[in-house]
Amino acid sequence: MSNPLLPLFGRALAAGGAAGLATGLFSLLLAEPLMDRAIVLEEARSAKEEAAEHAHGAASAATQGHEELFSRSAQHFGLVVTAVVAGLALGALFAVAYALVHRRGGLLVRAWPRALAFCAAAFVAVALLPGLRYPAAPPGVGDSSTVAHRQGLWVAAVVIGILGMVLAWQVYVRLAGRADPVRHGAVFLTGAATLAVLFLLPGNPDEVPVPATLLWDFRVLSLGSQLLLWVVFAAVFGGLGLRAAARLNSPARPQDLAAAGASAAPVR
Repeated sequence: MSNPLLPLFGRALAAGGAAGLATGLFSLLLAEPLMDRAIVLEEARSAKEEAAEHAHGAASAATQGHEELFSRSAQHFGLVVTAVVAGLALGALFAVAYALVHRRGGLLVRAWPRALAFCAAAFVAVALLPGLRYPAAPPGVGDSSTVAHRQGLWVAAVVIGILGMVLAWQVYVRLAGRADPVRHGAVFLTGAATLAVLFLLPGNPDEVPVPATLLWDFRVLSLGSQLLLWVVFAAVFGGLGLRAAARLNSPARPQDLAAAGASAAPVR
């Protein structure tokens, strides 16, 4: 008997690859122009600070020889490739979590609604809630000495978001005998409480010296890319699950039975 987890991993990897490709192209076409503008502004700001600190010109002489290791074209290509690889890794993690949650009810039972619900919860846990507490900032923004601190805050926010969604799922399961408005309201309150806990974390220690319009556009596109990631993931994963369930439940066709009988007939 074949392992039922292998098809699950296959569907999750296919969904992750497709979602990563869609997100990479989205970022390349829409977010990269904003990142280019942010990089130009950051370079101009850095040049002004260095000129102010080293008025004698030593710093300017040291920075004239600085060159990027990779061209912007290579970086753009790497962005798409990295997005696909990240999507595949996300698919593997998703398959493990999905199997743990639905191990008792069957991996192909209600494949479409479960895929939508699971991906929606994942988006809220790892993107929406942490993003509301620590909105995305353009590249080059922030003090290099606080990178580890900011990364730690973001990881903590993601962990709290995941725990909050797990708690919301448990609340929904425990209230199985109640009316849907009660269950949905309890889930909403759990999510709101999780967001409140997130705001107990320290704020971003660095300023974001970027024009408000550019910053707003960048943050909207960053959140939009995450939304696109999970929408594509849910559509592909759920669609492949429906296809697998239909194949599993469909009766064998007469021509298939005839072909199977012919292949099993002894050779005379």
